[in-house]
Amino acid sequence: MKKKYEVVGIGNAVSDVIAITTDEFLIENQVEKGIMQLIDEPRAMALFTAMQERAETPGGSVANTISGLGSLGISTAFIGRVADDDLGLSYANAMTAEGTDFPNSPIVNADLPTSRSMIFVSPDGERSMNTYLGISSDVSPLDVPEEIVSNCTFLFLEGYLFDKDPGKAAFRKAADEAKKSGARAGISLSDPFCVDRHRDDFRTLVSGPLDYFLCNEEELKSLYQTDDLNDGLKKGAFDCDLVVCTRSSNGVSICQGSSRWDVPVVPVTPVDATGAGDQFAAGFLFGLVKEFDLETCGKIGGIAAGEVIGHIGPRAAISISDILKEKGIL
Repeated sequence: MKKKYEVVGIGNAVSDVIAITTDEFLIENQVEKGIMQLIDEPRAMALFTAMQERAETPGGSVANTISGLGSLGISTAFIGRVADDDLGLSYANAMTAEGTDFPNSPIVNADLPTSRSMIFVSPDGERSMNTYLGISSDVSPLDVPEEIVSNCTFLFLEGYLFDKDPGKAAFRKAADEAKKSGARAGISLSDPFCVDRHRDDFRTLVSGPLDYFLCNEEELKSLYQTDDLNDGLKKGAFDCDLVVCTRSSNGVSICQGSSRWDVPVVPVTPVDATGAGDQFAAGFLFGLVKEFDLETCGKIGGIAAGEVIGHIGPRAAISISDILKEKGIL
């Protein structure tokens, strides 16, 4: 029986709030230029209020991947937590308007406000990010609707949520329910420091209920405590059916059992690497859904990542489908 969703994602629902600003504003509001900082709730509220003519878009790593899949015509749902505040309502409405089901109602009288990444763009194009991880990081099993995760072909999880025990429990529940229904479940490791903090739990997850995992070279080496890429890939392929490791300008290495494919990428002059990994995942998962061979899946992922690297912002500015048609893939 055909599933309602081809891909369901679970991740941090972080609203990207973008404002064009001046260097004087950054100095006045003590925003350190050109870096990303994690901030607390009072600081987040003060900066949010001070932002002028801000634009709000739904963000978060897996949410960006799900959006990319939706733009490629894939049926999607995204599971995440937002509060019943203006930003949370805007997030839920925007996801729905994009064609992605957002089954979790914004939480009324929530203890924490909606998570946000406030991005200040200076006249020279430099981006200064202040991120507040509010309610989104508290995903628990109660937030995972069984009727959603049991009605998908692929489940995709966000490693960032693995920092808290309720998030780990939510992932196990989602993976178990998805697997019972015949879905393939996987994860993006997201961050080498997160992997380092929860290595044993990640190893248990990828060697247990998960069918695939995506990572970059640093995350893979952290997971298996090795400085050797080949050693990490070998151990990953022993633990999990499918390992996909992005290697920046060196392309992507894909391992399944004893087989390995090293797929090069077309060189791109980088403008902004934000979201490159998220859109690679979108392209790769698109390939899996459409049952392309793994090497072609890697090529599609590289094309999607290359497009987003070429401009500012974490989502595609032009149609990936059109690019794939031009290259004879579709």
